[in-house]
Amino acid sequence: MLIDGSRIAGVDMTGAPPSADLRVLDLGDATLLPGLIDSHIHLAFDPDDMSKQAMADEDAHTTLARMRVHAGQQLRAGITTVRDLGDRHHLAVSLRNHYTAGTVGPEILAAGPPITRPRGHCWFLGGEADGTTAVQAAVKERIARGADVIKIMATGGVITPGWGPHQSQYTLDELTAATRTAHAHGRPITAHAHGPQGIADAVAAGVDGIEHASFFTEDGIEPDWKTIAAIAQAGIFVGATEAWLPTGSMVAPHMARRVEQRSENFARMHREGAKLVCCSDAGAGPRKPHGVLPYGIIHFASLGLTNTEALASATTVASQACGLADRKGRIAVGYDADLIAVLDNPLHHLETLLDIQAVIRAGRLIHPD
Repeated sequence: MLIDGSRIAGVDMTGAPPSADLRVLDLGDATLLPGLIDSHIHLAFDPDDMSKQAMADEDAHTTLARMRVHAGQQLRAGITTVRDLGDRHHLAVSLRNHYTAGTVGPEILAAGPPITRPRGHCWFLGGEADGTTAVQAAVKERIARGADVIKIMATGGVITPGWGPHQSQYTLDELTAATRTAHAHGRPITAHAHGPQGIADAVAAGVDGIEHASFFTEDGIEPDWKTIAAIAQAGIFVGATEAWLPTGSMVAPHMARRVEQRSENFARMHREGAKLVCCSDAGAGPRKPHGVLPYGIIHFASLGLTNTEALASATTVASQACGLADRKGRIAVGYDADLIAVLDNPLHHLETLLDIQAVIRAGRLIHPD
């Protein structure tokens, strides 16, 4: 493979020796893959800190320092592109610009503070907005601040008391207003949605992505297959946050069985044509440290996806979900030179993704250190 600056300039499968005038990086007997893409992370979140609400009073310097550490962990795990779907003070935009200016780090797509109901899910990130007018203004503010994508909390969640994950935080009209405003300004919008009504409303509003798509009820889980058919028909990406460490404590142990059932539902969603994106929600809890995405890819294969499909869910499909399919997710001429090397062939053994031998980001060797 020939790299020119930050892009792939040539791919030679003949086995011929390289030209003598080229600088050669010999990675030995390794398999070269496109860098992984995690489309749902939170760089600001410390996975070991169970009380995220303390961030409401945290100074920006402290938060940003933690985000830099987490970005480095992502990169060393072979994740060369991340989409941050919720930070505070728009710091992910600042960190994105810092890396774009030349400092080595993963490519970051930033959403800024997620739009949420007052005291709603993740209110402590500073994205509270109540009513159609306020929601539209919140979308415009994020775009003005440089957001790559809009994130809205259609339902409550697990880590914030007050709004249960099954409860809708916004009406169909509010979600539609947010979506139309984002699209009018050329930005995609993705909705955090656990509850059936919130998911259905987000789909009806025309969002580009649904994060979690859990179909949690107050005391169980009830997938609505008509809504899922609509998701597949519309080509809406489903951010399946299925990357976990195999062991450890959960943020909400009482949800364990529901999460297991959700995995089973994802398997059927895939069979019925939904575009599943393997992602992590890294930072949300102890079993979701930064860099955990490879475990999710392995888990995807247990849902009935082939190894190729599982790997594509965090490369080619993820690049489509993030709007980067013209330059990421493949090894091809003109694409970003974001690459990882592993010892074995992951199409045969996905576990090899847990032992990254080398990471190349924008043409520069990052790992091994």
